[in-house]
Amino acid sequence: MKTRRPPLKTIPKLTRRQFVKASGATAATLALTKFIAGGPWKPLLQRAEAQTAAGAEKLVPTTCWIGKQDCGMLARVVDGRIVKLEGHPENARNWGKLCVKGVAQIATIYDPYRVKAPLKRTNGKGVPGEWKEISWEEAFTLVGEKVKEVRERDKRLLIWQKGRSKTEPLYDNAFVNATGAYKMGHGAYCSDAAYRAVEYTIGQHAGLHPDFRHCNYLLAWGWNMTNAGGNKTCWLTWNQQFVEARERGMKVVTIDPRRRGVGPHTDEWLPIKPGTDLAFFLALANVLVARGTIDRKFLASFTNAPFLVKSDALFLKVDGKEQVWDEASKSAKPFDAKGITPALEGSYTAGGSTVRTAFEVYKEHIAKYTPEWAAPITDITAETTRRIGEEMGENARIGSTIVLDGIELPYRPVGLMAYHVSQQEFGFQAFYAAINVYQLLGAVEAVGGLRADYGRSIYGNFKSLNEIKIKDPPYDIMLKTSKYFPINTGSPSIAALSMLDPAKWGVDYTPEVMILHHTNPLLSFPPQDVFIEAYKKLKFIAAIDPFMSETADFFADVVLPAATIEKYEGPISASTQYHGGTTLRVPPIPPLFQSKGDIDIYIGIAEKAGVLYGKGGYVDQINSQLNLKDPYKLDLNARPESRDIFDRWAMSNGYEEGVAFFEREGMKKASPVAIKNLYLSGMNPPHFGVRYRLYGESLKQYQDTMKQKGVSETFWRGYYPLPTWAKPTFEGSPPEYDLLLTSHKKIEFKQSRAAFVSLLNELEPEQRVEINTRTARAKGIRDNDVVWVESHNAVTGQTKKLKAKAVLVEGLRPDTVSMSHHYGMWVHPWAKDKGPTPNSLFFTGEGYVAMSADQTYLVRVKVTRA
Repeated sequence: MKTRRPPLKTIPKLTRRQFVKASGATAATLALTKFIAGGPWKPLLQRAEAQTAAGAEKLVPTTCWIGKQDCGMLARVVDGRIVKLEGHPENARNWGKLCVKGVAQIATIYDPYRVKAPLKRTNGKGVPGEWKEISWEEAFTLVGEKVKEVRERDKRLLIWQKGRSKTEPLYDNAFVNATGAYKMGHGAYCSDAAYRAVEYTIGQHAGLHPDFRHCNYLLAWGWNMTNAGGNKTCWLTWNQQFVEARERGMKVVTIDPRRRGVGPHTDEWLPIKPGTDLAFFLALANVLVARGTIDRKFLASFTNAPFLVKSDALFLKVDGKEQVWDEASKSAKPFDAKGITPALEGSYTAGGSTVRTAFEVYKEHIAKYTPEWAAPITDITAETTRRIGEEMGENARIGSTIVLDGIELPYRPVGLMAYHVSQQEFGFQAFYAAINVYQLLGAVEAVGGLRADYGRSIYGNFKSLNEIKIKDPPYDIMLKTSKYFPINTGSPSIAALSMLDPAKWGVDYTPEVMILHHTNPLLSFPPQDVFIEAYKKLKFIAAIDPFMSETADFFADVVLPAATIEKYEGPISASTQYHGGTTLRVPPIPPLFQSKGDIDIYIGIAEKAGVLYGKGGYVDQINSQLNLKDPYKLDLNARPESRDIFDRWAMSNGYEEGVAFFEREGMKKASPVAIKNLYLSGMNPPHFGVRYRLYGESLKQYQDTMKQKGVSETFWRGYYPLPTWAKPTFEGSPPEYDLLLTSHKKIEFKQSRAAFVSLLNELEPEQRVEINTRTARAKGIRDNDVVWVESHNAVTGQTKKLKAKAVLVEGLRPDTVSMSHHYGMWVHPWAKDKGPTPNSLFFTGEGYVAMSADQTYLVRVKVTRA
């Protein structure tokens, strides 16, 4: 049988009476408890269990599948069907709430257009697919044998590409390790320019967020609070903490060209020109330094600000150890010598040459970046920038402390929320400059101050990003450790470019086999045209997905139908910055149709590929990744079941009942993080004894090497030891491209994974080009007019264009237009013809990626009536 899309099959019927009975009981009982933490949900569960015994219904604790942060959920099941989803009251990620995606995902479970059985392509690639159903045995054999054959020749030829993985230990790590596949993620399109900057400067693996419980003054920098998530977790967690902080009186200053992201929840909106954030934070730092509003003790004790810098911009070292100027002995000493008093400022003679402290170099560097200098770049007045800097300095209360649970800690109640805003050409440098501001204030990991990761450790990249060895070709397809991107997130867009022209980028192979794990690159990753051409070079693609994605439609050879919520996955964090917890996703019902859980799919592929059993096999890797202890380790020569895997994990971690505990309770009640473990400034030693980087010596070393190896300035100009302003590449486009296009996300959707959900599609049914009312009128454009949007590449001169409807808005800069990320689908009938994706307008490569190879979402465009 051939079909253009997976065939429909009959779903067991549920009577209206059954549905009303179940959903009404849930609503009545949870109407109050869902609004409070730890509400009395147990009687509800007990009643459901009693009714289950009578064959009527049951309540199953599980976690959200469709969103980012796996919120705790209670699934009401009647006669084997899920009829309602509610928030789990004891999960700190959401405290009983669900966002619109969480509630509406019930429609994805019973979507008639799910892939219901394994499918095999029967026509050529690069066009909409035609398919026939095959058995799981045939599907596993087809995929497994391709994996086996290609990895035996060259493991680099096998790619595992994920969207958002829901069980990293078992997918990203165990399966990839067992097969030797080349792993590619999605971070280059998300926030990883921020991650690399934060890792490099303060050693945390994250973007940036405030200590909401104690923050009094917040910069909301590009934080799409009302429509998206934030650092680490998603919409619910941060908004709940934000509301509590606002009720306490926290002031909010929003830095964003588009106001809708924060809505009315701000005291001040600074509509900054897109792509100029670096200039703004340089000017803030200038204000603080000029006023002397700096935490000298923090800088001298916990950063490399006192390290001595030679005339070549490198540190003075003796026996490999960085030196500081000891004010007591009037001589250079190792920075970690006992009993010294490091000078923070000044110029000295040491080792026969003149040296200055890194902070002295910083002061001179930052002096030119005045608010007056920044004003014509950012379009924020000098008076406003200076005032914001002064307010931050005053609110930082430098030198103050606070006692929490009997522990005295530094108190600097000024914070920052920033995440996706990092995806711009100078995203790394802008985050570096922003962190510098909070270093000057001593607010890093202080009470009320700047925070990053939930984990209380120094991430490995703090060291490894400082010790990169730039190699000569040949490079891998993402150009890691190359002369182009020494600090390298790993971008699939760069991989696509190198597949199309390997000789240009110094790559000596072309991948052949790809496994797509819940990802849709043709819609989610820009630029769309580059991915279409690159994927034509792949000989075999297997897609693991509940739905037929556009990428699978054009290029997959085999589609393996994954379950949605009806599977085991985990362990899943239920932690926030203030609470700890762990949960699992357990299936409220068995997998529907012929779908399987992802773990079972990987077991089947690994078995056919010959990498399931024995030392180093998938089973062995599962033991290692889940840290299973004897006697709970899996038998290396036996085929495991997914429930048994998590039963062993639970018992290995002290849950005597095993996975049954999670099937009944969902999780242990979230436990507060003790104050002694909450702030790195309160650790012993504080900040784990590391010196945060105010000055990036290794960046200068990388720049020198890049110049020696002959790369163009576009690549090396980000690698200065201190954040340094440069004109964005897009400014080189001709003047007729008079607008800047950026993209935004909507809370109704999750990347390209929810635009086809019927209940959500009704809320935001089509793509719109947001354009400022005055700008639109000047161009003769009215609300709902169809317009052409044409982008321009300032490096190559290439242009791209699309048509969409315009919507006139007031809360947007006159020189900026914005489009939602989520549209452009053509496979699912409920998402077709809803308008294009802006990813068909963006570019990648030189000038359109950050210095860390992260994708940018800014391009010059012109907009005209169609």
